[in-house]
Amino acid sequence: MRRRALVTLLFTAVIWPSAVVAQNKMPRIGILALGNPDPQIFMKPFREALRELGYIEGQNIQLDLRSAGGDANKLAPLASELVATKPDMILGLQTPGATAAKHATKDIPIILAGVGDPVGTGLIASLARPGGNITGVSSATSEMGVKNLDLIREVFPSARRVAVLANAPDPFSKPLVEHIQAAAKTLNVEINPMMVPSADQLDAHFEDIAKWKADAVIVQPSLPHRRVAELAIKHRLPAFAPSAAFPAAGGLMSYSNNIDVGYRQCAIFVDKILKGAKPADIPVEQPTKFDLAINLTTAKALGLTVPPSLLARADEVIE
Repeated sequence: MRRRALVTLLFTAVIWPSAVVAQNKMPRIGILALGNPDPQIFMKPFREALRELGYIEGQNIQLDLRSAGGDANKLAPLASELVATKPDMILGLQTPGATAAKHATKDIPIILAGVGDPVGTGLIASLARPGGNITGVSSATSEMGVKNLDLIREVFPSARRVAVLANAPDPFSKPLVEHIQAAAKTLNVEINPMMVPSADQLDAHFEDIAKWKADAVIVQPSLPHRRVAELAIKHRLPAFAPSAAFPAAGGLMSYSNNIDVGYRQCAIFVDKILKGAKPADIPVEQPTKFDLAINLTTAKALGLTVPPSLLARADEVIE
């Protein structure tokens, strides 16, 4: 009996670690990003939040980032490639990334990251009951687009013409423009939506905005921030965006949800799903912290004086 027990014990000792490794396969998280702005803006706070939850990249979790480099046409094939690798879940960064992920799979859990109006764009059924395989964090960008219009009127009380530079391939462009147009009617502001089919046509659109004699321009966050900011300064156009990354890239101002807080929330969703929660049962969260950012260097380049009351309210002032 003793010999038999010893043999059984030795056999178990050899087999057990292999069984544990098989059962505790390192989870792999796919991340699908359009690439405007740089997805590393998301990755930094996301990684930090994962570490706080006990997930260390390369040790007990693997992150697989796929970026389209700003070209929306590349998202569908990237999504298919990602799904073929069978990740445990996919994070769809911004509306284009989330939409491509949804079209690619109905089975793999999808977490929305910084997605504007997920109900209006058809990504989910409702915030409280998203349904299907999708949940995550909404960025409330439609409402922030309206707030940026209010900001324009505060800085330029006489402003009457505002162009909206929208990213045509991004499904979020439609609700963003509609929200701004509805708000503009009450402010007696004329809105000129400029639908940009691709980044290489930005120069031509800025020429049209200048000919229209716009007082300012609101920029959709999924357009290339730095190039848009450069063109706005070239045409001496004050540019605003519902994206905290825009002033850092040279844009004049932004009023938006705090992206670090929103991106950190995504890690909590990863943790919940890895522990067995179903996406359909997890309500989509909305932002609770909002920031005003101002680039004073750009203001000086445009010959503008920012009201002291606005500077006092700013969460970030770039000089």
